[in-house]
Amino acid sequence: MATTASSLARLDQRISECRACPRLVEWRERVAATKRAAFANETYWGRPVPGFGRPDAALALVGLAPAAHGGNRTGRMFTGDRSGDVLFKALYDVGLASQPTSVRRDDGLALRGTRITAPVHCAPPENKPTPAERDTCGHWLAEELELLRPTLRAIVVLGGFGWQALLPVLGRAGWDVPRPRPRFGHGVEVTLEGPSRLHLLGCYHVSQQNTFTGRLTPEMLREVLARGASLADLD
Repeated sequence: MATTASSLARLDQRISECRACPRLVEWRERVAATKRAAFANETYWGRPVPGFGRPDAALALVGLAPAAHGGNRTGRMFTGDRSGDVLFKALYDVGLASQPTSVRRDDGLALRGTRITAPVHCAPPENKPTPAERDTCGHWLAEELELLRPTLRAIVVLGGFGWQALLPVLGRAGWDVPRPRPRFGHGVEVTLEGPSRLHLLGCYHVSQQNTFTGRLTPEMLREVLARGASLADLD
């Protein structure tokens, strides 16, 4: 595990220095300079946001991209915004997080057997990366999953964008992705054979659009996370 942790730390450092997508670089840095009024006295991260969590994770969560005033501000995925508030409360409720909130990188939060990442590591305008930006960033996700492969048993994918981005990465990494590719849906489960047996679970994204309208309720989220934990032998 020490070797994997060291390799993940190096990967995270490389990710945080990436400048491959000009549109995303310009946007993340502009947001970090102009800030939101509520955070005017804070220093924004303003760089690509790496994944975080256990280097021996049995369960991974794959989202979309950092939020402009969330991860792009705090430097940690799903941290410092309302989507993260919903996600970490659910992770805490099912025993996968040490505390129910995630507000900054040094707040003491620890994940149990879990790592959180995304297919795009920079905050995109309107939360909408382009297909080219998704594909450019895909090699980072592939490297991260390869490092996690010895222990990884299940992935919960938050949203259709992450689902569509993840399946080609898994296919190139040697997992047998069915043709036609499985469609995303909340509660969908797919088991892939390959370098290891891997369970994929679909979950609606924890966006405010979904949580405020009731499309995704806390109970629905807890159910998927608990199922992922069970498939990853973390229950």
